[in-house]
Amino acid sequence: MAEKQLQRKLGLFPATNIVIANMIGAGIFTTSGLLMTGLNDPILMLALWAVGGIIALCGALSYGELGAAMPGAGGEYLFLSRLYHPLFGFLSGWVSFIVGFSAPIAASALGFSEYFSRAVPGLPAWLENSGIMGPELTKKILAVSIIIIFTFIHYRGIKYGARIQNALTILKVFLIVILLIAGFSSGNGNFDNFSEGGKVMSGLAGWKTIGLSLMWIMFAYSGWNASTYLGAEIKNPSKILPRSLIYGTGIVIVLYLSMNILYVYGINPDEMKDVISVGGLAMGNLFGKSAEILFSLLIAFALFSSLSAFIIIGPRVYYSMAKDGLFFKSAAKIHSRFQVPSNSILLQCLIAVILALSGTFEQVLTYMGFALGMFPVLTVAGVFKLRKNNPEALKLPGYPYTQIIYLIVGIMILFLSFLERPMESSIASLTVIVGIPAYYFFKKTVQAQSGKVP
Repeated sequence: MAEKQLQRKLGLFPATNIVIANMIGAGIFTTSGLLMTGLNDPILMLALWAVGGIIALCGALSYGELGAAMPGAGGEYLFLSRLYHPLFGFLSGWVSFIVGFSAPIAASALGFSEYFSRAVPGLPAWLENSGIMGPELTKKILAVSIIIIFTFIHYRGIKYGARIQNALTILKVFLIVILLIAGFSSGNGNFDNFSEGGKVMSGLAGWKTIGLSLMWIMFAYSGWNASTYLGAEIKNPSKILPRSLIYGTGIVIVLYLSMNILYVYGINPDEMKDVISVGGLAMGNLFGKSAEILFSLLIAFALFSSLSAFIIIGPRVYYSMAKDGLFFKSAAKIHSRFQVPSNSILLQCLIAVILALSGTFEQVLTYMGFALGMFPVLTVAGVFKLRKNNPEALKLPGYPYTQIIYLIVGIMILFLSFLERPMESSIASLTVIVGIPAYYFFKKTVQAQSGKVP
């Protein structure tokens, strides 16, 4: 019997939607208040959001070339394995498995439960007063339920899951657009807020703050490479894949800058500091307390879209690794009816549920930006090698400046973030190092069992 393969069913619209859905998650709704704490200056904050968008677009252009030349499943895992060595690909997949997908799924689900509980405080209060469970357990049960529901949806096939994904993404973008229009037309904000606030610290301390701020912003922009993970399921990938990355990233940049302008318009910089639910605060200031509750509820459901996108993408990485004999062999199984990497989807669900129940997801997210920042730098550098070894490959505009910009800023962010948060950065580095013996374990045992030659 011939080996089952993933089928090319995704066009430009769903591929672009997956990029947008993967990018627009908890980051844009939670980080600006934290950024203002260190930066103090709303103009500088907006400038860094713009810089983050430019970096993401440079990455999207680079990955567009790589994805067109290597249109398989797995994204960075595939690119790094072919450009350098299977070890580098494995390490990127290893980090993705532990940090890159399962943790954001858990975080998005817990983010949903936090916002939902804030909007509907009567539910956890009633459960607690009834002696059934406390508020924290209620939030965790809600989060786990959402993870299981969306895993079930995407277990039933990419085409079925893509329809759900399209609807969620359209609703989320529509929600943001409505909020922007309503917020700016309310007339209750103040553009003088842009000239208030203080300045970032001078010297190295200021640069470390800027570096850490950019790392948080890049976390919010993460997902600009999303459709490369589905390269084996995209129609005409040499054309559609690069366009999906560029269009999706461009749309998100516009939305992110507009949202941050709205935040500053609606909130004084000093009032914004240390506020995680900054979107709810802005709506509360512009429209009153009822709008703050409503907005919190809408964000809770908007997080479904990014959670759904993570559940789609992650298993394709594990599938590719297993297919190459560098992960559990069962992870490469394609469901006979639904044509999806079913075991990989279930494994990811299990890890995400464990993280959601353990309560350690915040610690994982702290070092996630550093851990995931390493491999895109190495991948973007691979464009130089691709152009040298494959001159017939698709060439997108901006070369070599887009790659140089991404590499310089990416390395600077990692360096400054390490100086600012050495413990989290060291743990992230250790996560990568632990993957090296894991690679040789799978290479020795899994490939030996399957009879493959390394």
